[in-house]
Amino acid sequence: MTTVFSLAALRRVVVAAAVTLAASTAMAEQPADYSTQVPLTLSGEGPWYRLEVPMALRLAARFGDLRDLRVFNAEGEAQAYALTLGSAEQSESSMATAVKWFPLYSAVDATSEVPQVRVERTTTGTIVEVGPQAVTSTDKQQVLRGWLLDASAIDAPLNKLSLDWTSEQDGFQRFTIEASDDLQTWSRWDDGQIARLAFADDRIEQRDTSLPGQRARYLRLLWLAPQKAPVLISAELYSTTHSSVAAPLSWSEALPTTLVKAGEYNLDLPVPLPLELLRVELAQANTLAPVSVSTRRESKDSWQPLARGLLYRLPENGKDVIHDELQLPGQWVQHLRLQVDSRGGGLGKNAPTVRVGLRATQLVFLARGTPPYVLALGNADGKANSLPLTTLIPGYDDKRLAKLGVAKAGAPLAVAPSAQAAAPVASVDWQRYGLWAVLLVGVGLLVGMALSLLRAQKT
Repeated sequence: MTTVFSLAALRRVVVAAAVTLAASTAMAEQPADYSTQVPLTLSGEGPWYRLEVPMALRLAARFGDLRDLRVFNAEGEAQAYALTLGSAEQSESSMATAVKWFPLYSAVDATSEVPQVRVERTTTGTIVEVGPQAVTSTDKQQVLRGWLLDASAIDAPLNKLSLDWTSEQDGFQRFTIEASDDLQTWSRWDDGQIARLAFADDRIEQRDTSLPGQRARYLRLLWLAPQKAPVLISAELYSTTHSSVAAPLSWSEALPTTLVKAGEYNLDLPVPLPLELLRVELAQANTLAPVSVSTRRESKDSWQPLARGLLYRLPENGKDVIHDELQLPGQWVQHLRLQVDSRGGGLGKNAPTVRVGLRATQLVFLARGTPPYVLALGNADGKANSLPLTTLIPGYDDKRLAKLGVAKAGAPLAVAPSAQAAAPVASVDWQRYGLWAVLLVGVGLLVGMALSLLRAQKT
């Protein structure tokens, strides 16, 4: 009985120590542990706010992946947050274009169902005349078979046709839709139908016909009942255009390089970053510089090629034409070497400054507690603590990100010297080590008591 009691009591002690250890770990994360603190100004609708992390803050972090980033409220409580890379934005727009139409006639007793077409065009592509011969609508030997629409001015997929017409009587009119780029070869798209019905004071119209979203220079509409074909008043084609805006980039301020020898410069970043662009200062006019960029992990490692290209600042029509950027593959790099081919004349006596660019990172956090909120960076013991964006914002979709409130980073705060001085000491957390020792000793005693109890039962 005493053994069981002691075992239960010790179990409670171990559990209490584990809980205390967890609480101690949670309490260990405080704003004073971070060397860089930036106040945040909030605007818009909360409780979620987004901020594009400036490059200056990325360079102030202890880790390039921002694992040591935190947001604290006025009480010093860490806020839940997520990190997401900026992405290209896709947009879609629809435009209606009024097009010219031309009647297609054929003889009443013609054996061919499709009238022959002869076309004359100007240099702009506008149709001047269509038909096997000059005919008029009063020619009793001809019947209006359909209409030819000139869509050559539309350089986009066609997704809708809208017609207006007059006819002797209301009703339905069905027709086939064919497409061509040369007026010789036609492909069948679909069947269309327009309708106009009236009863008393009520009126129903169907003017629109869906198209398959393909490109075509010409459309041919052929009525299934030519004797009742209406006369067109207008024709509009709706086209859809898609545009893409490149993913936003975050740029650093001008960073100094170190002259190693003639035509060779080094750049060392505080942390590795996935660089996508390198912009080199071209201080002098009439500069032509073939360059190559290489990288290495440590000073003892050999340089590995990263990118090469031609930089220049040359006059054209009284203005300087400048190409000062090199595309980089986006791999994580910290140490860079820039080599300039001396045959181009070099970059001058002084070492150039450079700017580095990479895809912008968005910080999204859930504001809880009392403002003001502070963004903190620069903790050597920092560990990744971000949530997936879909977890941070239940029901999240891409369109919702732009509607979130906005946080703006201010000037960095002065961190108290006492906090900075205490940071190295804080790394040796004797209380935590003591609790771990108690926990391990308790587990050992539990195992020993359990073995002793088993031996007693066997005896």
